Amino acid sequence: MKKLIFIIIILIQSCAMNKDVLITISTPYGDMKAILYDETPLHKKNFIELSESGKFDSTIFHRVIENFMIQGGDVNLINDDEVIDYTIPAEFNNNLFHRKGEIAAARMGDNVNPNKESSGCQFYIVQGKVYTEDELTLDINALYGGVRRLLQEDEYADMRQKFIDAQNDPEETQRLAISLSSACEEKYGIKIRKEVSDEILKAYTTDGGVPHLDGGYTVFGRIVEGLEVIDKIAAVKTGPGDKPVEDIPMTFKVDKIGKEKITKNYGYTYPE
Repeated sequence: MKKLIFIIIILIQSCAMNKDVLITISTPYGDMKAILYDETPLHKKNFIELSESGKFDSTIFHRVIENFMIQGGDVNLINDDEVIDYTIPAEFNNNLFHRKGEIAAARMGDNVNPNKESSGCQFYIVQGKVYTEDELTLDINALYGGVRRLLQEDEYADMRQKFIDAQNDPEETQRLAISLSSACEEKYGIKIRKEVSDEILKAYTTDGGVPHLDGGYTVFGRIVEGLEVIDKIAAVKTGPGDKPVEDIPMTFKVDKIGKEKITKNYGYTYPE
């Protein structure tokens, strides 16, 4: 009998381990389905609790910037009786970055928040834009510093004139600067190219995102269905403070389903 009970307990635990949470965020522009990363357990636990308790319901996207992100979840804006003033320790992970559709935690600035702790409720969903490989790998400050030195050399007089001719054309100026990157590295020993993983390069050059936020804000989830809803919300008319002219309320639903089903239906592969 004890052996049977033990086996049942093991089976129950196994089933629980093979399930995950799928969160549906409903808006007037459609539904988004999200998974939350096991690699950020504090943020995952907090987001689930706010979703299941109903505290997130009727919160709005209060800050929207096209080609950047849509921000919401501020419980304090809609409920004077419910003040969420706690923060969550940062949970940075080099494998989690700001590609389109990622969910990350808003926070106060570094001057008052040097540890980069996250807001207890506010989050944003990344829209961003698509980048070129050069935009991702070039250290622009190092590049232009090297180019300025190079153009002082007599042998680059012709190139110097090309820069003068292109002074009102930023794209041409950048193209000329990039063409001199190898020369700068060889002549001055300047490291102009940054090392960027293949995964990050592929994500930002295809899906797009906001790479300059990486390492500064905790990424803790991903929209696995409904990316087009992000684009619709990001395109709305906004007023002062980037607040949409018309409120965009949200409701949240939490479902526990098998990880295999999530992978099959939404294409998310869990880390081994």
